[in-house]
Amino acid sequence: MAIAFITGGGSGIGAQTGIQMAGRGDTVILADINKESADDVAARIVASGGKAESAALDVRDGTAFDVLVNRVVADHGRIDIIFNNAGIGVGGPIEDLTADHWQRIVDINIMGVVNGIRAAYPHMMRQGDGHIVNTASLAGLVPSPMLAPYAMTKHAVVGLSVSLRPEAAMHGIRVSALCPGPTETPILDSRGP
Repeated sequence: MAIAFITGGGSGIGAQTGIQMAGRGDTVILADINKESADDVAARIVASGGKAESAALDVRDGTAFDVLVNRVVADHGRIDIIFNNAGIGVGGPIEDLTADHWQRIVDINIMGVVNGIRAAYPHMMRQGDGHIVNTASLAGLVPSPMLAPYAMTKHAVVGLSVSLRPEAAMHGIRVSALCPGPTETPILDSRGP
């Protein structure tokens, strides 16, 4: 069964993906900036007979990301899937958005994905296989008025994913971009400036 590392694993899509993967026999590592949420999801998985661990992670911290992924590989011998799912929503009229709003969403939604790829890719290259899954959004494919910062970052995630795909394939690594439409998750509560 797979060893899967999931960012944003304490809630929403990340939590549900972890629950489903553990239900099919995979070992999931749920990383989240909110460690208590990740702990709760991991405990639910373990209580139902699955294999799960939780970890605190701010995806903006590339060094912490490296340390955590290296620990997972040391403990489990490999990393089969990295699901770069952590993200935030920022939206509203452009004139109401500050430079801090833009920088924060770029740091989390783009650099968080980059940091995950950078941490897992060398291990996957050595293994000769792996799967990188990056959460983008329907907003990364179509115009999204009043969501310009969010849509911009999700377009970047789609672009990164489709550009990395053929390069990674030469090493046996698959790359996917997940592009869900509106989904009931905590990100819907965090869109305002």
